[in-house]
Amino acid sequence: MVYFDAASGAPLHPVARQALVASLDEGWADPARLYKEGRRARLLLDAAREAAAEAVGCRADELTFTASGTRAVHTGIAGALAGRRRVGDHLIVSAVEHSSVLHSAEAHEAAGGSVTRVPVDRGGRADAASYAGALRADTALACLQSANHEVGTEQPVAEAAEVCRAAGVPLLVDAAQSLGWGPVAGDWSLLTASAHKWGGPPGVGLLAVRKGVRFAVRGPADERESGRAAGFENIPAIVAAAASLRAVRAEAAAQAVRLRELTELIRARVPELVPDVEVVGDPVRRLPGIVTFSCLYVDGEALLHELDREGFAVSSGSSCTSGTLTPSHVLRAMGVLSEGNVRVSLPAGTSAPDVERFLAVLPGAVAGVREKLGAPAPRAAVRRAELVLDALGKRCPVPVIELAKVIGEVPVGGTVRVLADDAAARLDIPAWCEMRGQEYVGEEPADEGAAYVVRRLS
Repeated sequence: MVYFDAASGAPLHPVARQALVASLDEGWADPARLYKEGRRARLLLDAAREAAAEAVGCRADELTFTASGTRAVHTGIAGALAGRRRVGDHLIVSAVEHSSVLHSAEAHEAAGGSVTRVPVDRGGRADAASYAGALRADTALACLQSANHEVGTEQPVAEAAEVCRAAGVPLLVDAAQSLGWGPVAGDWSLLTASAHKWGGPPGVGLLAVRKGVRFAVRGPADERESGRAAGFENIPAIVAAAASLRAVRAEAAAQAVRLRELTELIRARVPELVPDVEVVGDPVRRLPGIVTFSCLYVDGEALLHELDREGFAVSSGSSCTSGTLTPSHVLRAMGVLSEGNVRVSLPAGTSAPDVERFLAVLPGAVAGVREKLGAPAPRAAVRRAELVLDALGKRCPVPVIELAKVIGEVPVGGTVRVLADDAAARLDIPAWCEMRGQEYVGEEPADEGAAYVVRRLS
């Protein structure tokens, strides 16, 4: 099995394994106690904090270990909003933030706060000027990820931090995907990360809060981790997380060169090997190991299963999953094709032969799924000036497949009115039009669902 899902969780780094095993014997005692075993555990915890803080680029007393990256995000956002409640209750986030940030934003709104969601361009990148435009007198906090989890696009954190700092607003950066590659640039105020993203053990998150940032802990107070993370510290896992972060940083430059070459190969070859594919994400300003593409006329979940049978573990932001049946919020915000989405995220040490084998099996896997779904094939057309396609009750990618089958039945200049009630159709039909050189006229109300009007141009 070839593991190509490092953006979800990187394999445990050998240094992390060694540090974890060694500290199980040394770091089991309560670091708050004064006897020998407690002092030994405290030394391990302090050393890990110093190492992690150096990698983050903050002081050791500004860094807190949490139970996960998600917990770090929730604690950081809640604490910063509470600390600045006298300023106001306005929160700014980008539309492509990790779900943990967006869930915090939704909870803030439900409690009566206000949220501005900054849009992104088609490459998934936010604009610092948009952050400047979103700032208000009552803005308490702004959030911007360092790099996107689904498509790898890097964000203008330094520029956003500068405009936020000028307005006196703290910026929280979710650095989970990028911290293993290097420190986050810019004058940020709060930072979160998760050890399992860089090859550390699961269950360790980081929360850095710069001195001078107003921060109020929400919930019951606890004497550990400056009151910001309740409960007994998992010292062996914390030691392993810090050790592995230092190790991956030492290897980052060489690994970045290798992985960028491999992802460039995938970005170039996939459109050549598979018809009707859109490679998404910023082509230049992106993390080294992530490449994402979407395939027309493909059920994303079915494609993942086909690739799994071929021995490849990949991920998807596709709308076609039995768990959600809604498009990825990231792909939706970018305005790109969501169906048949595949995210390939290469772990350190990925070999070129593994990538070549993936490229060899991908066309067959896509073709197999398309055949099962009845994807369009050339046929003689009886042309009508306007055609109504009833796709009500049909889920992604079926409405687009049926649209592709009938578009040839109208003359150039004729229209197809697609009736659909699937949430993905609102995104996928315009994306199909752009990919196929047809005109998306727009969405119109209908008795059920909506009507999506497409004009044939060629």
